[in-house]
Amino acid sequence: MTSISPLKNVYTLGNFGNFEGKSPDEIITIKELKNYKIFQVVKYKTSKINIKECKIFDLGFPDNLKVSGNNDTRILWAGPDNWLIFSTSDNLSEEITKNLSNNEFAITDMSHSKAIIELSGKNLKEVLKKGCPINFNDLNKNQSINSIYNGIAITMDFVNDQPETVRVMSLRSFGESLYHSVTDASLEFGYKTT
Repeated sequence: MTSISPLKNVYTLGNFGNFEGKSPDEIITIKELKNYKIFQVVKYKTSKINIKECKIFDLGFPDNLKVSGNNDTRILWAGPDNWLIFSTSDNLSEEITKNLSNNEFAITDMSHSKAIIELSGKNLKEVLKKGCPINFNDLNKNQSINSIYNGIAITMDFVNDQPETVRVMSLRSFGESLYHSVTDASLEFGYKTT
């Protein structure tokens, strides 16, 4: 199946906004992430499985607002007994089938249903505050939240603290609106798309 980017009609490379005369760390970096395998895993209420014993690529399923990850895969807590798995591995589906039973979990392939935008830079949280009502001062690396950004339902994955890096995900159909909202909020600081 051919993957078509949800941002293909709006994503352009370059420098925009108030970027002139600033050092690279002062400018927001925006990057579309493509070709990720994405699965939602929901533990059935009737399941007797202890989630602490389950692993995907040797990664455990995290607790509230946490993320477990390595270079290829990240598992985000998305709600009670509910996780999102993002991976660049072509073997994710097989790994899930091998380690999680369909009798214990509802497993849904969402690989073509999300737009993912990665933002980084020292003014990142200021950009996020412009559209989201969350207190970002208490959020750090390997945490995730569900919220809204200018009325668009999103999931945020805080990937790094130095430099501050977050992945903002929305439904594919809202991808262009999310991109416009994020880039508009970044103009004040200047941004570059890579």
